[in-house]
Amino acid sequence: MLPIDEKALRASFVNASRKEVSSLTLPELDEIDFGQLDYLGWRDRKLARRAYLVLSVPDDTAPDGQGLVGVLLRQADAAPRSRAQCSWCQDVRLPNDVVFFSAKRAGAAGRKGDTLGTLLCSEFECSANVRTPPPPAYIGYDIEAARQERMLRLAEHAANFARAVTAEA
Repeated sequence: MLPIDEKALRASFVNASRKEVSSLTLPELDEIDFGQLDYLGWRDRKLARRAYLVLSVPDDTAPDGQGLVGVLLRQADAAPRSRAQCSWCQDVRLPNDVVFFSAKRAGAAGRKGDTLGTLLCSEFECSANVRTPPPPAYIGYDIEAARQERMLRLAEHAANFARAVTAEA
């Protein structure tokens, strides 16, 4: 992912009101290693169940034509009954919790109340999870190829979520 400045970040949100965008709590952008991220995700320090994603996607998906889609998320009140698996990184050796997030759809569908949801790592550790070398499954297993495949799948899952949020219902 390429570095993002505050202006581009705020302009990327597709399912948030102007008030929500202006009041969102930003992460420390100058402290983020964007080269190690497939998407930027953070939790709001002021509002416990609010989180944000900024996804880098093909230009035709992004409303700004620059390849960024920002999504406001809300964490569900209830926790999964059993240990859930993240829908994006699909890491089975999870070092972290997974929670259910919902997002309003963009445009008229979102204004009507249409939402979609996904299970995600609660602190958005997916990029680190897929970059961790998996254990060898068998003799001759190509660990680096498996790691690269996991990174590609994560990017695909994130882009598909952005398409679903921005799609006309």
